[in-house]
Amino acid sequence: MDIMEAILLGIVQGFTEFLPISSSAHLVLIPSLFQMPLPDLSLIGSVHLGTLLAVMIYFRNDLWLIVVAMGQGIRLRQPLAAPDSRLGWYILLGSVPAATAGLLLGPFFERTFSRPQAAAGFLLVTAVLLVTGERMLSGKKQVGQVSWPDALVIGLFQALALFPGISRSGSTMTAGLWRGLDRPTTARFSFLLGIPITLGAGLATTLNMFAASAKPVHAAVLIVGFLTAGISGYFCIHFLLTWLRRHSFYLFAGYCAAFGVLYLWLAGAG
Repeated sequence: MDIMEAILLGIVQGFTEFLPISSSAHLVLIPSLFQMPLPDLSLIGSVHLGTLLAVMIYFRNDLWLIVVAMGQGIRLRQPLAAPDSRLGWYILLGSVPAATAGLLLGPFFERTFSRPQAAAGFLLVTAVLLVTGERMLSGKKQVGQVSWPDALVIGLFQALALFPGISRSGSTMTAGLWRGLDRPTTARFSFLLGIPITLGAGLATTLNMFAASAKPVHAAVLIVGFLTAGISGYFCIHFLLTWLRRHSFYLFAGYCAAFGVLYLWLAGAG
């Protein structure tokens, strides 16, 4: 794995992690299309941590308010009194389904990553989810109005993204639209909800890397992948939040459908 491959992987991860087009599908399908080896485990962990840093920097003010409010709520024994404290607890609640599914069914989901055609098929599922979400758009809830049932439903949809090809941001945003959030709000909540699960996945990948006996990747390659994913991810978050103020998810649904169909056609043609 060299520097150029690290840059490519970082850019792919940075853009596809936050756009509703499935980073896992691209990490599976692009190497398959170009007959490249699958990315090294340590580099995957590095680029995931890069996108985690991007979302934490972008929403640093929100996260600070949430942490402070949760601390005050615990101290006053009123954890759900303040809106920011409620939001923090709801983010943790929404993280439970994906974390539980990952712990209980981790090997099953890992096996699906070795099947590119399955990833392409699930990419079509993402397209359907995005179109369905647009059809269900009806509400105007803001982040402060998110309730615990909203967080739990969105969290259940996040668990679907353990399948490669189902976009985490796409599935959670669809659930948010169903629960009455508008597009920018559902995107914002989706990004915040993704922080715990991305942190957990990054740590798990790092632990697996140390447990593996494979040859370690050079530190410079890991740093380049980390920085590339972080920088591209930061600008991608800003782009999507700006885009969704005036546009729909249909463009991303069309891309997912086209990419999934193209890969399945190429695979069928040998």
